[in-house]
Amino acid sequence: MTVSAIQSSAAAAAPVSTSGVVNETQDRFLKLLIAQLQNQDPMNPLDNAEMTTQLAQMSTVEGINKLNDGFASLMNSLQASQGLQAASMIGRHVMVEGNVITTDGSGALAGVNLEGAVDSLVLTIKDANGQVVQSMDVGAHPAGFLDFAWDGLDNNGNPAPAGVYTYSVAASAAGKDVKATTYTAGQVGGVYLSDSGAQLDVVGMGSYSFSDVKQIL
Repeated sequence: MTVSAIQSSAAAAAPVSTSGVVNETQDRFLKLLIAQLQNQDPMNPLDNAEMTTQLAQMSTVEGINKLNDGFASLMNSLQASQGLQAASMIGRHVMVEGNVITTDGSGALAGVNLEGAVDSLVLTIKDANGQVVQSMDVGAHPAGFLDFAWDGLDNNGNPAPAGVYTYSVAASAAGKDVKATTYTAGQVGGVYLSDSGAQLDVVGMGSYSFSDVKQIL
C-alpha cells in the first residue's frame, strides 16, 4: 500500500468533534436559566447555591467534552505519525517469529530466542518434503537472542535448491529442554493502518505489528 493510501486512511478515521453539541447544550441551558431568573417568585427567589451548582455542573461537562476532543485529536495525530514511520520500513528486512525460511540458493537469515542458557543448541533445516537438509550444532549459548546465517548448503556441502524451507531448534541444559522461540527474516512489502495501529506486511509471511519485530536488519 502506498503512503498516500495510509494518509487517506488516517484522515478517514478522524473522529467527529463534539464541540457543536456542547455549544448547543450550553445555549439551551443559559436560556432556561435566564427564563428561570426572570420568572422567579420574588417571595421565594432562586437559591444562589443551587444556581452555582448548576453552573459548575455545566462547566464540568464542557471541560470533559473539550478534553475528549483534545485526546481524539492527539490520537489521530499519533496514528498518522505512526503510519508515516511505518512507511519508512518498506523495503527493509525484519526478524519476526516463525520457522519458515526462503532462500534464492545463497542461504538465509534466521534467529532463536532462548529463555535460558543452554549447553546444547542444534538447528535443523528441512525441505518441503520434511527431509533434513542440514543440521548445525551451535553448542553452548547464554539466554537471549541469537541470530544465525544458513549458508545454503546441505550436510554434504552441496548447494541446496532455491525455495522454501523450515527449521527447528533443539535446546537443552544439563539434559533438560530449554524453551526456544524461532524467528525468521522477511522483507516489508507494505504497511497499513488498523484499529490496533500500523501493521507491516512482510512478503510471503503475513502481517505483523511493530511489537512483533525482534530485529530490523
